[in-house]
Amino acid sequence: MAKTKQEKDAEKQYKDLIITYKKVFGNDDGQKILDDLSRRCHFKTTTNIKGDSHESAYLEGQRAAFLFILNMVERPIE
Repeated sequence: MAKTKQEKDAEKQYKDLIITYKKVFGNDDGQKILDDLSRRCHFKTTTNIKGDSHESAYLEGQRAAFLFILNMVERPIE
């Protein structure tokens, strides 16, 4: 089934966005930012705070945002 113009436009926008993420984070300065965000956003640590589900959810939200950025940077351009 052929893609509609709207679908093609959405795919192009998404591809352009991936390219932009790679430009922003794909150099030494961008890597420094990713390294800093990985620590600040609990990339390699637990976000569970025993007895405080609200704080756990808040920290997991930070982690999810970082994971999204990392996913965009590592995503192949198709």
